[in-house]
Amino acid sequence: MAEQRSGWCVALASVGLVASGFGCARGPGIVVGEVEWVAPAGSRAPALATAGDRAVLSWLEPDGPDRQALRIALRRADGTWEAARTVVAGESLVVNWADVPSVQPRTDGVWLAQWLQRVGRGTQAYHVHMAVSVDDGRSWGATFQPHADSSETEHGFAALVPWDDGWAGLWLDGRRTVTGGPMTLRFTTIAAGVPAPDLEVDDQVCDCCQTSVARTRAGLVAVYRDRAAGEIRDIAARRFAGGAWSEARMVSADGWHYPGCPVNGPQVDARDDTVAVAWFTGANDTPRVYAAFSTDGGRTWGKRHQIDDGRPAGRVDVTWWGTRALVSWIEETAAGGEVRVREVDLAGRTTGSTVVARTSAARAAGFPRLTRQGNAIVLAWTDPADDGGVRAVALARAE
Repeated sequence: MAEQRSGWCVALASVGLVASGFGCARGPGIVVGEVEWVAPAGSRAPALATAGDRAVLSWLEPDGPDRQALRIALRRADGTWEAARTVVAGESLVVNWADVPSVQPRTDGVWLAQWLQRVGRGTQAYHVHMAVSVDDGRSWGATFQPHADSSETEHGFAALVPWDDGWAGLWLDGRRTVTGGPMTLRFTTIAAGVPAPDLEVDDQVCDCCQTSVARTRAGLVAVYRDRAAGEIRDIAARRFAGGAWSEARMVSADGWHYPGCPVNGPQVDARDDTVAVAWFTGANDTPRVYAAFSTDGGRTWGKRHQIDDGRPAGRVDVTWWGTRALVSWIEETAAGGEVRVREVDLAGRTTGSTVVARTSAARAAGFPRLTRQGNAIVLAWTDPADDGGVRAVALARAE
């Protein structure tokens, strides 16, 4: 059973009761702090990234009639937050509950942002747009697209990671769907705001599941939901080293037959060549959240370990926290849903789960996101109650 009191701690903090003397109960090994950041009502689509000892939260926020703004806030090393800033705003920004913008900072103050903009008249036609900041996100350069293709099809679910003197990026690319073909996975590197020619990584993937990429000692490892013969939708991993992508290797042979896109992608994080992946599956009509590890940079994968508490909606994230991986997900409850976290080590030993926040299993709850900042974990989610708003808290280990 999940520890319930930590979730109530967050609820109390959001209305100011923790500061008034109501103590936060400790979960099984994890302390949930007070709500630190609240974006305005109507905000959604949080994403998190870390550069050195600082974390960056990004989200979408209404900016007038029919307009949206991509906003960012930096969490300093001491746990305080800088005032929010705007990356881009306009009428063509796409608001999608699962395909969200993000900002990927580097430790030298150079940041890369990515978001989606509509093209043409189709409701599902949009492109990935990017911009670079050289002053810690205070100002942004010219907008560009990482893909050369300009077809009025879907291009999204992008994932970024610092790479060499710039970044590496993945996205789902719909250029082949114009002629009835499948969704593909494509890749590029970006330096000084200029993308290299994009390359195809996989010629048939799930249409609308998140992609994820991490840097290992030897190169990159990417994970995504594959689309194999018989509509099997399991999680694939590929390595990028020596300028080329390896063949796909399945993280786990779940055998999930699903004649559509579950909109529930995997996440990956790496510590040197030790890689952690978390994912959702509905194989055998049994929803599950699993984690698995590779100790050789993604060449081989160990057995899967169950993370959920029995009724997961998925929407996972994962980050290394010392020698263990921390996995977040949404667990369905009689009251709606909860954002929960649980640690797992390389041997598959898990801690009890901790409730971080009350939420919903509906689309309005989006995808909670987490990142490690020093000895703390920052977690952000969308609270769908009363027109929602993005929230962020910090997690610490109980001594």
